[in-house]
Amino acid sequence: MNIAITSGYVVPVDGEPIDGGTVLIQDGTIVAVGRDIDIPEGVPIVDAAGGWVLPGFVEAHGHLGVHEEADGWAGQDTNEMTDPNGARLRALDAINPGDLGFGDALSGGVTTAVIKPGSGNPIGGQTVAVKCWGRTVEEMLVREPVSVKSALGENPKRVYGDQKKLPSTRQGVAAVIRDAFRKAQDYRAKRDQAEAEGKAFDRDGTLEILVKVLDGELPWCQHTHRADDIATALRLADEFGYRVIINHGTEGHLIADLLAERQIPVIIGPLFTSRSKVELRNRSLRNPGILARAGVELAITTDHPVVPIHFLVHQATLAVKEGLDRDTALRSITVNPAKIMGLDDRVGSLKPGLDGDVVIWSGDPLDVMSRALQVFVNGREVYSYSTDTGEGTVTDPYYRES
Repeated sequence: MNIAITSGYVVPVDGEPIDGGTVLIQDGTIVAVGRDIDIPEGVPIVDAAGGWVLPGFVEAHGHLGVHEEADGWAGQDTNEMTDPNGARLRALDAINPGDLGFGDALSGGVTTAVIKPGSGNPIGGQTVAVKCWGRTVEEMLVREPVSVKSALGENPKRVYGDQKKLPSTRQGVAAVIRDAFRKAQDYRAKRDQAEAEGKAFDRDGTLEILVKVLDGELPWCQHTHRADDIATALRLADEFGYRVIINHGTEGHLIADLLAERQIPVIIGPLFTSRSKVELRNRSLRNPGILARAGVELAITTDHPVVPIHFLVHQATLAVKEGLDRDTALRSITVNPAKIMGLDDRVGSLKPGLDGDVVIWSGDPLDVMSRALQVFVNGREVYSYSTDTGEGTVTDPYYRES
């Protein structure tokens, strides 16, 4: 899709704002950002005068499409809680593009989401990055797999403890993860030997994925809240040499210096929940600011549907109120999550070569009174808000002009 968005206050995020700037998109990709851009003849122009123009937000940890809203049991495909090691499972296979949450995402300026299995298993499965508009996952796909989801703490030990099986303690959860990686190490050695000798080898989908983690091809997204569980996550990563990304990190601020020293990124949130379990007793909107000031690379998450995804920007706003630097807050929902999840070659900022995912806001998006007026994914307008009716409309992805 070709389009030129002109005359707005352009905030590239990875660059200085441009008052009266233009974003030119051709064939779905940004080709120019700045002032006095030559617009090719025939390219449609959208006048963004009076508005703010930003990249689409990136949700680094959510369950859109796998934990559907308003569908109850029928739409709940977040956790396969019958096997503690679900590395072979793929969130991609459970996503319903018709989930109401995708429309909410667009209304909140979120155009890309990393969708992850839940936290019921020590090893939950493979994550996937998608755009928040499309008919099928294949049309929405940005990258897969993006990482492997794992969980420490209360959730997996409760799930399997209730089943009277391993793991029912934190010891057991860590042991399941260790056992899995040791098997993966043995599998890799046998596979490599078989390949060297030209012999047949029985493939194992679970172990193949864990080998990719060991080889550094996929990061390990570690659900963990308490500081002691975060320390366990780092211990396991040291033992096996994989790259770990802390997800949630509720008590990460208590060991912020250690995380910063080791350059461990934190995807923090959700931030609008009650303290519903022991692990969340230290949840606070002050924590993102503490982590950022310590030098931790930070992204903010809603963990949708735990917090509705269109509140992503509001979490950033209230984190600013409680001490998070404003620019860092904006980066925490754009370029930082894109970089942390290895998607910054596609999304997260406005610059040539990236996807044409652009949002026109009525004002500063960190002002709670601002709203997304128009949302473009790959240069196509997929959401618009009417000030006359007070309603937003998502373009029907199943309708194609003849």
